[in-house]
Amino acid sequence: MTRIAAAIACLCLLLVAPAGAKASDVVAYIDISTQRMNVWVDGAPRYNWPVSTGRRGHGTPSGTFRPQRMHKRYFSRKYYNSPMPYSIFFHGGYAIHGTNDLNRLGRPASHGCIRLHPGNAARLFSLVGAAGKANTRIVITR
Repeated sequence: MTRIAAAIACLCLLLVAPAGAKASDVVAYIDISTQRMNVWVDGAPRYNWPVSTGRRGHGTPSGTFRPQRMHKRYFSRKYYNSPMPYSIFFHGGYAIHGTNDLNRLGRPASHGCIRLHPGNAARLFSLVGAAGKANTRIVITR
């Protein structure tokens, strides 16, 4: 492709991009019914991971949220000082975070948080850190 053709292709992409779209947008879609998280970056699907959400009596809130605070290393003050690596708090004390309880991923098991494999939690933490909290959405459906 010549340089002129490449420049025209780039210009066309800019003209058809949605208004207000940023190159660093991150959206984490969590489906409680399937216990899966789909992560979209720049408007394209990037990752699909199993999660554990709130078990019976400990529901995970649904809705659309933005990250409120992030902690690479965090321990629960409420539940036995349990490790919550790569925590992304999105609604009060509810967070997306890594877990060592890997056998329970894919089914409800938490006190309401969204648990991920620690490697996936680190990857999401990095994406959100790079994009910024204002450019990140967390969408949780049932």
